[in-house]
Parts: sequence; structure tokens; C-alpha cells
Amino acid sequence: MKFKTLPIFLAFLLMGVADAMGPLSDAVKTKYQLSSVMATLMPFFVFIAFAVFSVPGGMLAARIGKKRVLLLGLGLNTLAVAVPAFMNPTYPLLLACIFLLGVGTTFLQVAGNPIMRDVSAEGDYSRNLALAQGFKGIGSAASAFLPSVVGVIGFLAAMGWRGAFPIFFVLMAVAFVLVALMHFEETKVEEPPGIGGSLALLKKPVFALAVLGIFLYVGAEVCMATFLKPTLAALGMSAEKSAFFGPSLFFGVLTIGRLVAGVIKVNPQTFFRISALLGLIGLGLMMIGNQPLAIVGVVLGGLGFANIWPMLFSITVEEKPESASELSGLMCMAISGGAIVPLVMGALRDRDMTTMSFIVPAACFVYLLVLSMKGSTASANA
Repeated sequence: MKFKTLPIFLAFLLMGVADAMGPLSDAVKTKYQLSSVMATLMPFFVFIAFAVFSVPGGMLAARIGKKRVLLLGLGLNTLAVAVPAFMNPTYPLLLACIFLLGVGTTFLQVAGNPIMRDVSAEGDYSRNLALAQGFKGIGSAASAFLPSVVGVIGFLAAMGWRGAFPIFFVLMAVAFVLVALMHFEETKVEEPPGIGGSLALLKKPVFALAVLGIFLYVGAEVCMATFLKPTLAALGMSAEKSAFFGPSLFFGVLTIGRLVAGVIKVNPQTFFRISALLGLIGLGLMMIGNQPLAIVGVVLGGLGFANIWPMLFSITVEEKPESASELSGLMCMAISGGAIVPLVMGALRDRDMTTMSFIVPAACFVYLLVLSMKGSTASANA
């Protein structure tokens, strides 16, 4: 790993902070006396930002440069986490900060993947990008577990659910400075992608089905991040164990799965199919309501969830590589599924359907499994 890539790896690590809003919503629910649906507004506001700002973010990067968009994202994220780090906000103000965090993270996603090519040595891009996705997974796992462990750190413990935000603030500020100090030559595109050209691709079934698949996948992942901890707690685990065996274990296994996928060669369509099947089995085990089986379900789920995004993304782009920029914008826009799908699961939990509420992400993976069976463009357009 070269020194000049370190700030970008740190930026990928901090993309995972947004994933902490799902697990954190359980503590916020208790603090503000919220329903499950109201608590899921935290991940909702993170991921709805992807729907609004992904394609414009790509267009902005093409016009002002990827480094500036990356700095903009880090700046917005620093401001977003500063409010709960230094004051006790009302719930509406907290949601505004979470939305700002979503906008900033959208810009990090839009600029982060292509900028890695600019800072990588020749022949190192694929390896660095795979490693960067692993860093994002590490950030997700660490951010999900951090609110549960800061209770042993003096003044952070006194802050309660806000205890992780000073740490997030320091890391965001450091990343901003390091990226600002970077010097490299950016690649330029001859013609920036447009919104109209991106949306026109949805007229083709192969792309519309894939974008819907990303929408449902991200929604299912946020369901896991948001509801694993309270579900395991309802099955009799302590708060610490439910945090460890829930979102932390899930994102930890997910990270391992991504890192392994970066070093092995396998047919993407086959890998996609296996991943969808593993994820569905894991979600099925969660619905049984047995503590040991639930832990097995978390592990299988993590393995299944790990590579749905890269497999489906690569398969889709290979259908029309000359439209990779437009397809990337659509895929990032589909991350907004993380805002919608958990609301449905939260509504079921409010009806006392604790483990059976996992039928929502399971239904998402049924779709993904069916989609994985469709194969090539020809079959998708049939």
C-alpha cells in the first residue's frame, strides 16, 4: 500500500460510519421514546440522500473534480457528526444531521471508487479497490460496535448514545486534512454523464431489474444492521452480546467475505447465485427464533450479503461497459432502498412480529435469487 493511497483508504473506512445509524437507532429509540418506525428514520434519512444526490454527485465530480467532491463529502460528514458530538440535539435536529451525513457519504461513494484509480500505481487499481471495499466493511463493523464499547471511556460514557460521535468527528477531520494535502493528477472525462441518459437506461429490462435488485439488497442489509441487535436481545442476550453477535459479527463476516472475494477467481453469475442462496438461508434461520440458530443465521447472512453488490454491479456493467458512468449513478441511486425497506420491517416489529419480521429482507433475497437465475442479457430481455 503506497502512502498516497492512505487518505483514500481512510475515506473508505469512514464510509462505514453511515452504517452505524442502523444499530444506533435502537439506543436513540430508547432515549427519545420512539416507535420502531420513527427510529428507522435514522437510516431512512441516510439512504434517501443516495436517491437524491447520487447522479448529481457524479455530474459534479465530472465538472469540478473528484478530489473536490471527496473533500465536500468529508466536510459535510464532519459537520454532521459535530452536532451530536458537542451538544444534545432534539430528534428533528438529529435527523437533519443524519441526512447531511447521508449526503456527505453519497459524495464519498461517488468520488471514492474512481479516485482510487488516480492514486493507484499501474496494475494496482483492482487490488486497491477490493482492499478499499474491505476497509469500508471494517468501518461498518467498527462503527456499529463502537457505541456499545465507549461506555468504558470516561467522559464518553457520560454522553450515552452520543459517545461515539466525538471519535467520528476526529476521524472525519483528520481524513479531510489528509485528502486536502494529497497531490495527484486526476483523469478527466470528455463528456460528463447526464441525468437523462442515465434514466433512459431503465427502459431496458436487464438494467431495470438490476437496479431494483440493488434497491432491495441495500434495504435488506440496513434491516440487518438496524434490527439484529434488538432481535438478539429479545432472544435473551445481554446488550453487549447482542451488539457483538448482531451487527458487529454480521459486518465482520461481511468484510471477510469481501476480502476473500478480492483474491479468488470465480464466475460472477455463479458467485451471485451462491451469495443470494446463502443470504436467504441465513435470513430463514433468523425467523426460527432460536438463539444459537440466529447466530448461525448472522454468519451465513454475512457471507451471503458480502458480495451481492460487487457481483450484481459487475454483471450489469458488463452488459454495456460504454455506459458505466450512467449505470454507476443508477446503482448508487438505488442505495435509497436502505431508506424504504427497513420502514416495512419496522412496521411489522411494531406489531410484535420480532423474528418473523425478517420475512421482509428474506423476500428481498427471494427476488435476488430469482434474478441470479436469469443469467445473460438475452434471458433478461426475454
